[in-house]
Amino acid sequence: MTVLMGALAVTTGHSLTGVLLVTGAVLTGQLSIGWLNDVLDAPRDVAVGRTDKPIASGEVSPRTVWTATAVAVVACVVLTLAAGGVAGGVVHLVAVGAGLAYDLGLKSTRASLVPYLVCFGLLPVFVVVTLLGGPFPPWWLPVAGALLGGGAHFANVLPDLDDDAATGVRGLPHVLGARVSRFAAAGLLLASTVVIAFGAPVPVWLAAGVPVLGLVLLVVGFRLGVRPGSRAPFRAVLIVAVLAVALLLAAGPGVVGA
Repeated sequence: MTVLMGALAVTTGHSLTGVLLVTGAVLTGQLSIGWLNDVLDAPRDVAVGRTDKPIASGEVSPRTVWTATAVAVVACVVLTLAAGGVAGGVVHLVAVGAGLAYDLGLKSTRASLVPYLVCFGLLPVFVVVTLLGGPFPPWWLPVAGALLGGGAHFANVLPDLDDDAATGVRGLPHVLGARVSRFAAAGLLLASTVVIAFGAPVPVWLAAGVPVLGLVLLVVGFRLGVRPGSRAPFRAVLIVAVLAVALLLAAGPGVVGA
């Protein structure tokens, strides 16, 4: 998300200082969300043997991560206000707050999708609002961002459904199950490309080609996914996510003037 928002800041016309401030604000916000998630999940990660997690493997102490999280939150507030003033600051801090709320308990409820919709929907708004004199972004930008976030939620949880269920995490994807979650991820990400294609001032060949390509990839991936143990649907979903991100960046120059 940091790379995506930094790139969007470039394509929407931010100065070098603006790009650095926006990127720094998003980076520290995402770090605070990720670190809080890891330190709160540490007992569950230990229980399921997650050796890829530094806290669970003993490479770093929970106290260190708590300290790093606090520093990241403070830095996020300072950089956010420096980048976007009051208006942009409120937008980004609400987005980060949604991510922190996910860590603090919403991830284990049927409302687990909501923080992703809010956070991903508001991040591109923050990038545009922080432009000096920049207008509120067109409708399709937060909608596409929210759809992208919703798809990311389902796709991100898929590999960990069994481990999460074993440790008491019961978010919306867990309630719906792996099969429905795969289709939800695919549908939301494809919808994101359609919204950008029809709403953004992008070349016709992109507007028509990207959603069609995404649909073809999803159909092929899900057809191959009938084989036992196949990860083809998950890979197809990830590729469509990349297509949605690329289309969003291509639409960047037209955001401010839309």
